[in-house]
Amino acid sequence: MARAFRISPGLAVVAVLAILAVVNVVDVRFAHAELAVGPACAVVLLGIARLAGLSWAELGLGPGTWRRGLTWAAVIIGIVALVLAAGALLPVTREAFRDTRYHLAWADALLHAMVLIPVGTVLVEEIAFRGVLWGLLRRLWGTVAATAVSSALFGLWHVLPSLGLAASNEAVASVVGRGRSAQATAVLTTVAFTALSGVVFCELRRRSGSLLAPASLHWAANGLSLLASAAVWDWGTAWAWGTP
Repeated sequence: MARAFRISPGLAVVAVLAILAVVNVVDVRFAHAELAVGPACAVVLLGIARLAGLSWAELGLGPGTWRRGLTWAAVIIGIVALVLAAGALLPVTREAFRDTRYHLAWADALLHAMVLIPVGTVLVEEIAFRGVLWGLLRRLWGTVAATAVSSALFGLWHVLPSLGLAASNEAVASVVGRGRSAQATAVLTTVAFTALSGVVFCELRRRSGSLLAPASLHWAANGLSLLASAAVWDWGTAWAWGTP
């Protein structure tokens, strides 16, 4: 019987990074391309990981991980929902939700939160950074290095999407201003924040043994934040306790 085709984990990492670089550019240049490119990319990356010898358990998708992962997901989503609801309701924090990118009608907000974000963003990013890359890097260098490197790469992944952040988010603009220096500050801040977020996501992945745990936090932080922002824009300043 012919020996099954295999590639080394190191070569797999190189291939994954090359694919992600292309996907990142395509997603930024073409609106909603992530709906098709994201799932396709996720399938290809999983195929590469399997060719490199990673098991489904190493990818956080083993059959025995689903129940535990769903439990973690339910708790995480509940906590994030409560925190965001409080933040949107309280006058002292409400202005942070006035992101002009999410000044949307409810139909559009729900489309983004329930379709575009989970399918086009969370799916590919969790499989890429907390599934495939984390698993490959852990095989090569251990858990600590896998978390550090995959989180740094996750931060860099957000450079292109963050280029217009200072112009589109009034809360960000009020802090960093506008112009080239403001743009650089917004990009560096976004990269640092997402890299640190990557560390949290990796730790959730490690502790739960399931990709569902970081994926749930990732979706809640993005999808529920978007819905909270849409609510603040829709209901205006009167939507708060004690506001006339």
